[in-house]
Amino acid sequence: MIRYWLDKTWVQYLVLCSITLLAVYYWGWVFDFGYQFQWDILFTRNTTYGTHLGLEILKGLGVTVRISLISSALALGLGTVLGIARLSLFAPLRLTATAVVEFFRNTPLLVQLFFWYFAFPAILPENIRELLFTGNFEFWCATIGLSVYTSAFMAEVIRAGLQSIPKGLLEAAYSSGLNYVQVLRTIILPMAFRAIIPPLGSEFLNNMKNSSLAMVVGVAELTWQSQQVESLTFKGFEATSAATVLYLSLSLLISFILNGVNGKMRLDTAPKRSLSVMFVDAVLLPVSLIRRVFVRPIGRALRRRRRAATSATYSPAMATMRVAMQMAGKGASLLCKGAFILALGGLLFVTARGLYNFNWGVIADNLRTLLIWHFPNGQSDELFMGLGGLAYSLLMAVIAISVSFFIGLVVGIGRTSDNRICRIPCLLYIELIRGNPLIIVIFWIYFFIPVLFNTFFNVFWSATIALTLFTGAYLAEIVRAGIQNIPAGQVEAAYSTGLTFVQTMRRIILPQALKQMIPAIVGQFIAIFKDTSLAFVLGVLELTFVAQGINNRLMVYPMEIYGTVAFLYFICCWSMSVYAARLERRLSPEKINLRM
Repeated sequence: MIRYWLDKTWVQYLVLCSITLLAVYYWGWVFDFGYQFQWDILFTRNTTYGTHLGLEILKGLGVTVRISLISSALALGLGTVLGIARLSLFAPLRLTATAVVEFFRNTPLLVQLFFWYFAFPAILPENIRELLFTGNFEFWCATIGLSVYTSAFMAEVIRAGLQSIPKGLLEAAYSSGLNYVQVLRTIILPMAFRAIIPPLGSEFLNNMKNSSLAMVVGVAELTWQSQQVESLTFKGFEATSAATVLYLSLSLLISFILNGVNGKMRLDTAPKRSLSVMFVDAVLLPVSLIRRVFVRPIGRALRRRRRAATSATYSPAMATMRVAMQMAGKGASLLCKGAFILALGGLLFVTARGLYNFNWGVIADNLRTLLIWHFPNGQSDELFMGLGGLAYSLLMAVIAISVSFFIGLVVGIGRTSDNRICRIPCLLYIELIRGNPLIIVIFWIYFFIPVLFNTFFNVFWSATIALTLFTGAYLAEIVRAGIQNIPAGQVEAAYSTGLTFVQTMRRIILPQALKQMIPAIVGQFIAIFKDTSLAFVLGVLELTFVAQGINNRLMVYPMEIYGTVAFLYFICCWSMSVYAARLERRLSPEKINLRM
């Protein structure tokens, strides 16, 4: 009887509305928070400090948008170069691009920002260092660091798009007389970018959320401004809520624009265009007019001139010129390869000399601290007998991935349910978490739990709970994708034999889906291990925080300290990524990797 009524759509919406109203009534009028909310601090001028704190948060939003736009453009350009280089037949270039991508993908962004901010200026000549510090060094340090980090992920997306192009198309382009640059510009890249708009859009969105880490190098972006409001007013709940709403709104706007770009570039777009496509058309209308009025006529004139030149009467001089141009092109190619090898050799020599000049005694003296902190001789008020450093980061990651697996499993199954009572709350949880940076989720737990539940957690548990909730949302999407990848006929066949929904999931769907999800889950574990570095903002004694403390104590060895931290993160993440790749090959023996 109950199941009969719950299958009706209007009953499902009625239940959801009733639950929402009851929650609003309970949290609004019954529950005693023991906390005095002051939302007016966001909308009125603060007389104590003589500033409008709400406007300061909006200024931070403007800085976030500026960092995101500049870093996205730089990352797209650098990622395209790295993606093409990873497919090059020139082995030194291919190996160099692979090394760059793997290094920056397997080290946390926070560590990279500390490297650019503390360690990189230390190796520059003093006059150049002073010149850097006279400009807006913090802003450009965060922007360039974010660009390099994001470009490593974009390079993999672009490489996958390039490899999806049929090999016959490439051969046909070369046989028609086009050179390498013309093939890339007119055929390969346009087709590849059409195919990779969705994953590339995800990287743009991640880039925006990662800009929140610019606060650690002193950039007054949105997260920094919200924490500034908290430090001035002690109203962390209100400040973090404002930042949450702005980040979520910005994420929805970016998703809306990217959906429009994807719909506009798809070849199979239906005649009826969506609102996002029409919005993108309106924004690009001036560009389209300029292209139609100026660019196209000039292009047609140049093509006519080129055709006229190629159709001229044959002459020995022209043939000799063409041969000379071909020889010059080959010579320039060899010259560029030689110059690249020389530059690479010089870079390796400088790197080797720098490593040789490292103060290895400093690294040896502090390596145990970086690995385990004071374990097992910790003080009575320290958790886990004084454990810290790299071991603390691994412990946080293991706890987060273990608990979040079950959260992701339940939420992912609920996300695929036809019943809106299950699907809509799961969807809201996923989108709310995925629409905000992890650092904001960490501040949620740190500021919201004391207010809502009158309970205080140790910073370790606050960060671990935030990592767990954050990872659960991403694992839920992995679970949903794995379930939806199972043919619908298997579900229908299971129902026809009399199996219930739970029995179908437990005996048929999940065993197959989990096999496909294991590589993605391992990849998520790598991501969450890197994200443990964000617990730095709460003072958790993980690897990055310990390294920062050592660097502040020594002052003159930032390259040794942050180089060691980056190496430790890289070894752990790279080892896990190699294991994930082997696991994927073993679980998918029918998969064939094509080489172009």
